[in-house]
Amino acid sequence: VFECSCTFPPVIPGFHLSGTVTEPASQSEPETTYKVAISFDRCKITSVTCGCGNKDIFYCAHVVALSLYRIRKPDSVKLRLPISETLFQMNRDQLQKFVQYLITAHHTEVLPTAQKLADEILSSNSEINQVHGAPDPTAGASIDDENCWHLDEEQVREQVKQFLSQGGYYGTGKQLNSMFAKVREMLRMRDSNGARMLTLITEQFMADPRLSLWRQQGTGMTDKCRQLWDELGALWVCIVLNPHCKSEEKACWLRQLKKWGDMDVCPLEDGNYGSELPNITNALPQSSNLSQDSLARPRRTVFTRAMEACDLHWQDSHLQRIISSDFYMSPAYQREGESLLFNSQGLPLWLDHVPTACARVDALRSHGYPREALRLAVAIINTLRLQQQRQLDIYKHQKKELLQRGVTTTTNLEGWVGHPLDPIGCLFGTLTEACRLEDDTSMDTGDSGEPKPPVYHHVPVWGCQDSGESYLALALEVALMGMGQQRVMPEGLYAQDKVCRNEEQIIARLQELELDEVLVQTLRKQSILLLEGGPFSGLGEVIHRESVPMHTFAKYLFSALLPHDTDLAYKLALRAMRLPVLESTAPSGDVSHPHHGISIVPSRYPRWFTLGHLESQQCELASTMLTAAKGDMLRLRTVLEAIQKNIHSSSLIFKLAQDAFKIATPADSPPDITLLNVALELGLQVMRMTLSTLNWRRREMVRWLVTCATEVGLRALVSILQSWYTLFTPTEATSIVAATVMSHNTILRLSLDYPQREELASCARTLALQCAMKDPQNCALSALTLCEKDHIAFETAYQIVIDAASTGMTYSQLFTIARYMEHRGYPLRAFKLASLAMTHLNLAYNQDTHPAINDVLWACALSHSLGKNELAAIIPLVVKSVHCATVLSDILRRCTMTAPGLAGIPGRRNSGKLMSTDKAPLRQLLDATISAYINTTHSRLTHISPRHYGEFIEFLSKARETFLLAQDGHIQFAQFIDNLKQIYKGKKKLMMLVRERFG
Repeated sequence: VFECSCTFPPVIPGFHLSGTVTEPASQSEPETTYKVAISFDRCKITSVTCGCGNKDIFYCAHVVALSLYRIRKPDSVKLRLPISETLFQMNRDQLQKFVQYLITAHHTEVLPTAQKLADEILSSNSEINQVHGAPDPTAGASIDDENCWHLDEEQVREQVKQFLSQGGYYGTGKQLNSMFAKVREMLRMRDSNGARMLTLITEQFMADPRLSLWRQQGTGMTDKCRQLWDELGALWVCIVLNPHCKSEEKACWLRQLKKWGDMDVCPLEDGNYGSELPNITNALPQSSNLSQDSLARPRRTVFTRAMEACDLHWQDSHLQRIISSDFYMSPAYQREGESLLFNSQGLPLWLDHVPTACARVDALRSHGYPREALRLAVAIINTLRLQQQRQLDIYKHQKKELLQRGVTTTTNLEGWVGHPLDPIGCLFGTLTEACRLEDDTSMDTGDSGEPKPPVYHHVPVWGCQDSGESYLALALEVALMGMGQQRVMPEGLYAQDKVCRNEEQIIARLQELELDEVLVQTLRKQSILLLEGGPFSGLGEVIHRESVPMHTFAKYLFSALLPHDTDLAYKLALRAMRLPVLESTAPSGDVSHPHHGISIVPSRYPRWFTLGHLESQQCELASTMLTAAKGDMLRLRTVLEAIQKNIHSSSLIFKLAQDAFKIATPADSPPDITLLNVALELGLQVMRMTLSTLNWRRREMVRWLVTCATEVGLRALVSILQSWYTLFTPTEATSIVAATVMSHNTILRLSLDYPQREELASCARTLALQCAMKDPQNCALSALTLCEKDHIAFETAYQIVIDAASTGMTYSQLFTIARYMEHRGYPLRAFKLASLAMTHLNLAYNQDTHPAINDVLWACALSHSLGKNELAAIIPLVVKSVHCATVLSDILRRCTMTAPGLAGIPGRRNSGKLMSTDKAPLRQLLDATISAYINTTHSRLTHISPRHYGEFIEFLSKARETFLLAQDGHIQFAQFIDNLKQIYKGKKKLMMLVRERFG
């Protein structure tokens, strides 16, 4: 609901709009009315006031409502002359009446001001009387005045401060990015507030308390934060490159940038404080020159590029002609000559350093000169093409020598992908923007809620004779050139991370292009140039050892080219599979970067922080090729060879093997045998790679390999069983491989006939015996189990155990096998192994909870059940090995309860008589038990504390039971007690307890 009055002058420069805005009542709030006043100047709001008092960077709802009302209903808003015009028409009486009424209406607010002004007007030498005329807020500015939007500086500061204080919480980055976008929008509208707003933002960024904290701790700032700083730096470059800024303005910015850059806390261009120090490389013997290097290098902050850009100007006449005309060509007579201003077709070139040239394009585009930006972008691309052609010609002459040396230097000292100024992204964006189809639905989101990708069409390059040239094709071409540029991996985690991120951003934008015939031609042409390229191309035949890998880029090229030129697609992807930094040593002769030679560090490369990510990208590329090559024997072979040659990480090869297996065995159709074989071969490679190194996924890998071999068939299984020693440890071969192969499930899965089953079983038994010989400790039991059904093999396995028992086996392994033998119905063999186990055992007096006690009791029970002879044979072994009184008395008690020989072995006569403790072999056991009780008692008494007295008396009671089994046991026990009283008479309380119980 509006009641508005509006006044503005007939001259267009500016006007004033005022009105009241009523906000309807809600459930919680009554109806409220606000007075709103807005000043305009050349279509911009220059100041606002509103009764609501809301403070924000953005206008309050009431200001927006009044503005929209004026735009939508211009006829309903009363138009008035400026107030000065109205006053001019009044006579003296009317003027007096007007002033008095005005003061009366607002006397509380206006009276002091009116009094002061009256005094000044009546004083002849007052300042007010020195100036001709008087101000009129409704008349607007003069046509020559600067014009800019109303900017509430305090609010900008507050908001940025608030967003920064919220740290990395979700949404704050978005908010700050939208403020940066706001700055760009201001620049595009040529609003002088743009630079002011960026200054305010920067001041708050520099005042962020976290900066000094990060610096002190030497920790890096978060990635999100780093990206915001990058954008800030790039925006300053844009501001100082404004083609129409005055030199004093530029000088003022330079002073400001220098002041920020000199502050200790100012973030550095290539990353954080801590991680970029030369300490990582200091550990390397040959890096003394590097640390000198780092110290000598000038400190580059996020503002350094903007400061450097202050030296650039737009006065160059060639540059002026490029950006001001679509038809700027070289004069015909100059074309034959080698002119640096034009190419052979007569089109203009711009030979600036590429990122700098692109920064100019970005500045033109950002400051609202899109057409000029396009013209300069085209000149840059013509230059890049010419350079590419020249480098190709030079390479053709040196090719033979370079290939022989197998090494190259990189010609590009600065990579364009991951560069702080994003030159490739800038050119691509400038060119595609000119090709965008602006339809009404471009802002709509698809079903997923994501914005729809933009729709592009071909727009011919203005003023270009070659009608085939379109801005869209140029955009694709320059993106391919930039991504394919050979460049050395930059230093530091942040810079390396940025390379990956920027690459992914460019590829995401490339994927939005629908490849028609024109674009496919561009793609093919550029791909061939990159393949043939020398040192300028990352896909050339020879690359520098520390070159940024091309896997991610090649994966895009492969998928894009595959439907149109399969051979080229594979050629590119296979070439890109390499990762030279992981080859064992740097080739000699590579002197271009002496301090990059990391070959002296065993196994890992401390400078390559993103190596893990790069290796997984290499794996992705291989996986994409494997999927595409399904069913094509020859292609699969080549891809397999590339994987085996270039991928050095076992877990990634395993992942590829699993991928290939999945693709080869779809649920709804028969398996693809060629791809299955590739999966198996990769699996075998993983087995060989991880056989001697520890790998926590090894068990999973072994199980998977057996599954894969089973899927391939009988021959594959036979083959892995026969060559087990190159693939598995003996334990894996018996307990996982052979056991799985012999399982019922495998037999069913392969639906084998009898001869085939026998062949498999025979291979498994041979393996089992070989493993038992190699590692009897861990494989003997598995070998016996696997050989159960074959008498000769079983006997051989048993003999291996017996031979190893005296040297290589522990008592617990022998007891386990002995129990297995008893369980299989071989009690005498079990007895033999149990006897061997006893010889390895030693139980001290205090080990009454030792895990082997159960085995000892079982062995004695087994001997007792076999008969008197066996019991007589085991008891001396027990006496020798066991010194624990309670265990010995337990064995003694069990042996005296029943007669030996109740196992009922055929041909044996069992006497059925109980054995006497006075005669051998039990006499020996009884003596040993009594002696163990005596020794244990003395051992316990040396360190006994009063709280254990009760427990000790119980122990003596148990001892008395054993003493009494001997004929003169009660005499022996009485003597024993007397001895104790004599020796330990100092322990009065304990001896009193002994007397009470035993007299």
